[in-house]
Amino acid sequence: MWSSHLLLGLAGAVAGGATAAGTFAFVIIIGVIPRLIGKLRRAVEKMRVGTTIIIGGFVGAILSLFPEIRIPLGAPLLMVYGLCAGIFVGCISVALAEILNTFPILFRRLKIKNGLFWVMLSIALGKMAGSFYFFLVDMTAK
Repeated sequence: MWSSHLLLGLAGAVAGGATAAGTFAFVIIIGVIPRLIGKLRRAVEKMRVGTTIIIGGFVGAILSLFPEIRIPLGAPLLMVYGLCAGIFVGCISVALAEILNTFPILFRRLKIKNGLFWVMLSIALGKMAGSFYFFLVDMTAK
């Protein structure tokens, strides 16, 4: 009995490690982390940024594995977490779209030469408005 539990635990750890390695490799390959460090002008603190990302991944994994762990900071921490998670997902989305040359192709086909900043800003604001609508209206209706 204990050998099957040990084998299942080992298989889960290996699968989780492979998934985490693939996720972090994807984030690094599309250049999110180096670009954020460059934009923030924090190249001197790149080790601290890397350490923070690793700790965040580790803490997220622990909290996912053990849902009975409660953090007693409530709604303020949840709001900060939601903001940070949204920024992270937005950065990954834009970086992936940039790698795939989505925006240059779209702008060329729509013949947009000026105002690219405003187009990108309106896309971001539209996504944010849609998310707010979903979470504030659709989630409370159910």
